Amino acid sequence: MKKRILGKSGLEVSALGLGCMGLSFGLGPATERKTAIELIRKAYELGVTFFDTAEAYGPFVNEEILGEALQPFRDQVVIATKFGFPGGEVAKGVDSRPENIRAVAEASLKRLRTDRIDLFYQHRVDPGVPMEDVAGTVRDLIREGKVKHFGMSEAGVQSIRRAHAVQPVAALQSEYSLWWREPEQEILPLLEELGIGFVPFSPLGKGFLTGVINENTRFDTSDFRSIVPRFTEENRKANQGMVDLLKSIAADKGATPAQIALAWLLAQKPWIAPIPGTTKVQRLEENLGAANVELSADDLREIEEAAAKVQIHGARYPQHLQERVGK
Repeated sequence: MKKRILGKSGLEVSALGLGCMGLSFGLGPATERKTAIELIRKAYELGVTFFDTAEAYGPFVNEEILGEALQPFRDQVVIATKFGFPGGEVAKGVDSRPENIRAVAEASLKRLRTDRIDLFYQHRVDPGVPMEDVAGTVRDLIREGKVKHFGMSEAGVQSIRRAHAVQPVAALQSEYSLWWREPEQEILPLLEELGIGFVPFSPLGKGFLTGVINENTRFDTSDFRSIVPRFTEENRKANQGMVDLLKSIAADKGATPAQIALAWLLAQKPWIAPIPGTTKVQRLEENLGAANVELSADDLREIEEAAAKVQIHGARYPQHLQERVGK
């Protein structure tokens, strides 16, 4: 697996990481613990050194599983986790008070069975806490050796600038893919300017760009996608054009739609490291194969021209969740 450096931070990660959220949170019934641990260890065997979790995924169980899975090779991997919700419960709003950041750090260290968090993200910006206080608290944790790098998730331009002035931000984690390209407008230029790495989550459009979801797919009530406007039956049908585009390019390349979608992301900037998630070893192997798919300048131009003609329908979040992003 090829490696990448996240911006100017010096933090080296595998070109493709593993987003672990879906193993226990947000995308239907949780994966059985033993199966989840086996999947994480398989990812490591295949060259993944970058693993993403959060206290809110469960809450807590995701960190516990990751900690157990990675313990045998802890020093060979980069573990990213997040703070920012009261008690790790997303439904209760945001909480980035310094005392909560510290409490989360201590609890996460225990659950992850480690003495340091490689990358500690603010999960969502907290309008009630000055960004300087958030960044200052993480800076102190870095000085104490409990955290190595500071990250932010779904943050807006002004929050990133304010945080970075206090404690350099190593990475921003936000949604980015061929069907959500808003970061190209303001965020990517800012990250380039400041030397911040970018970690796209949902790089496969929450599974849609794999080509296995269509208008007839039925989502479990515990699956977050069941309330996402972009995933209504009508919008899934309307958005099929993007999948058809990926399928045609994949056929020419001897690849899969998912591999083309990930290869496209990798080709955008050398400091981008996507974190596709999966619960299946077969999909894991498929996703990681994207690191070996080379897209030429002509390929990228063809994708760009074709994608420009595909209109994507539906918001990516319900309104109450959309209000938390881009602050």
